[in-house]
Amino acid sequence: MTANSTIKILPRLGPLVEGYDGLILDLWGVIHDGRTPYPGVSDTLGRLKDAGKKVVMLSNAPRRAAAVIDAMTEMGIDRGLYTDVLSSGELSWHALKNRSEGALGELGDVCLHVGPDRDLGLMDGLGLEIIKEPVAGAFILNTGPWQDDEQVSDYEPLLSKAASLGLPMVCANPDIEVIRAGNRIICAGSLAHRYAALKGTVHYFGKPYALAYEACLALMDMSDKSRILAVGDSLKTDILGACNAGVDSVLVTSGIHGEELGVGYGETVDGAVLETLCARQGAVPIAAIPAFLW
Repeated sequence: MTANSTIKILPRLGPLVEGYDGLILDLWGVIHDGRTPYPGVSDTLGRLKDAGKKVVMLSNAPRRAAAVIDAMTEMGIDRGLYTDVLSSGELSWHALKNRSEGALGELGDVCLHVGPDRDLGLMDGLGLEIIKEPVAGAFILNTGPWQDDEQVSDYEPLLSKAASLGLPMVCANPDIEVIRAGNRIICAGSLAHRYAALKGTVHYFGKPYALAYEACLALMDMSDKSRILAVGDSLKTDILGACNAGVDSVLVTSGIHGEELGVGYGETVDGAVLETLCARQGAVPIAAIPAFLW
């Protein structure tokens, strides 16, 4: 869809899904807010399952897929309601596991982890020596800020030193920010963008990059992209990634862009405001819904 096209404004997802066999669903901002599922999520997932749709959750979470599944289960989202989960962390882990090949061939075994302790499991089984300060010959594994209340500026000394040493960075979450229980928190993508501005090399895994969507199709055992619908709340990752992959997409307007669009959860967006934002971001969905409701 082009930036000057008309985006369908729909009250719910249900009327859209008949023409699709598989759905790629974002988690944060669509399924849950980082702590709690949104109202009606399990019902919608159940209806998709009853309709025979394959559903893959595609998340820019810097953790292994199994950890994402466990977190969803703890929130009360039943494992039987979806086909599979793919995370940016899972993609990063496999790339690092096979780092002697492909784009990460330059990386060694010494790793500076930038991110909270809850992400340490991402390094299990990779044979890495974890360090706390930049040294020559190491690489950075960026999973986000150490503390939720930190800003990019807090990392300027570390990023500047690492860039001066020429350390490559693996960004395991390309998201710029998320909203957790109403609070905006920077993600690994914010740190990665600053590192790139300092002329550092960054390898990204997850949305909006093509590998993530190719892997989702493989998990669904599907090849016809015209039968796939992606649902997300971020124009920069979910919608742009789907557009680049040749997949139709739906924007949940009450997510990360809710403030810009002037809507809260479940509120209908103004079409002209939405069109303007999509044109500015260069990513246009086929439709928009206020929440992940059937």
